Amino acid sequence: MLKLAEQVKIIPIGEGWAKNSVNAVIFRRNSLFTHQNTQYTAYYDPEQYLVLAKRKHGSEKWTTKRTAYKGKATDAHNTISIAVDGDGFLHVSWDHHGNQLRYARSTKSGGLELSEKIPMTGKSEDNVTYPEFYKMPDGNLLFFYRYGASGRGNLVINKYDIKTRSWSQLQNNLIDGEGERNAYWQACVDKKGIIHVSWVWRESPDVASNHDLCYARSIDGGKTWQNSHGEQYKLPINVKTAEIAYEISQNSELINQTSMTTDSQGNPVIATYWRNQNSKIPQYRLAYHNGQEWRSLSVSSRTTPFSLSGGGTKRIPISRPQVLLRQANQKEQAYLIYRDAERGDKVSVAICNDFPEAKWQVSDLTKNAVGSWEPSYDTEFWKSKGVLNLFVQKVEQVDSEGVANSQPETVSVLEWKPASK
Repeated sequence: MLKLAEQVKIIPIGEGWAKNSVNAVIFRRNSLFTHQNTQYTAYYDPEQYLVLAKRKHGSEKWTTKRTAYKGKATDAHNTISIAVDGDGFLHVSWDHHGNQLRYARSTKSGGLELSEKIPMTGKSEDNVTYPEFYKMPDGNLLFFYRYGASGRGNLVINKYDIKTRSWSQLQNNLIDGEGERNAYWQACVDKKGIIHVSWVWRESPDVASNHDLCYARSIDGGKTWQNSHGEQYKLPINVKTAEIAYEISQNSELINQTSMTTDSQGNPVIATYWRNQNSKIPQYRLAYHNGQEWRSLSVSSRTTPFSLSGGGTKRIPISRPQVLLRQANQKEQAYLIYRDAERGDKVSVAICNDFPEAKWQVSDLTKNAVGSWEPSYDTEFWKSKGVLNLFVQKVEQVDSEGVANSQPETVSVLEWKPASK
């Protein structure tokens, strides 16, 4: 067994709300974000105020600012997402679960002082959930969110132009639930600026109705979309026209809102979990495209069954996984970051030193348990330096949007640089 916890540095930032998982869910895009040599983060403090913080890489001293804004932290959907544009302005969106857009940006480049709440485009901004920022290679930003409700929502994409310092709407309904379902997506932008999106369909608010893993990409900044064969979609994409990367039936314990990345050739790799029909035990899996076709592989060998059903934020014995890839010594190295009760609820990593051929080795990055934590990380620092910076806080999650009687817990950044082999 690999022993990696000794190679990890954990840098504390401040005390945060820990009565549920709102600070530490996987769909924070982003919880950490690096621009040039400065890293930014955001979290809810014990009084549910939005706190911003920044530091220079290499320093353990954070500058923090408690903003005037609060969020309903008792709802674990109401996450904070941040990004920094190419001119150094911080963008923040927070506190959404089917309500009016809450968005602000820093009043100056490199600053933590936020503007008043402002609209983006003024279109489809009255029923927002799951705000996510993505940075393009030219310094512009994308903003993804769901417009509508669970089981009947659509994917909206806005674009921020650093030259005009204004937002425009690229897609008001990229993936259409047709009033009957909605897509729960994950996305990434590769080094060429190609936008990759994958998703599962949900037929109702019940998580058990998740099914099928689908895929689309845009090579022109989000204007037009195509499948993995290069065939252009007629928009909006719906359940009949979507490319299915992997067929998965309902009631398979298929989780939603996980993660994806690309390999060195720009091929998509999607991380998730589900169970086979002849098993009661969900396993971590990757669905990946090898340049010719979609394939899947199982990463884990879990032994504990569990079942997903019902609405709201669930208390689940494993976290949703983050997948990262990098090229080292002319091989693809793959990393799956997760938490599993079978491993004592620590921050764990499965490593494949020759993806997808080599065996996976599992180790822990922390010595202590992190409760109901899920992984989110600094994507920009990983892209530029190959160093993993994870947002870590011990949190508890009561099933179906409950609130635990937990004391505040320290918000930290976990730093780990994988070895090249």
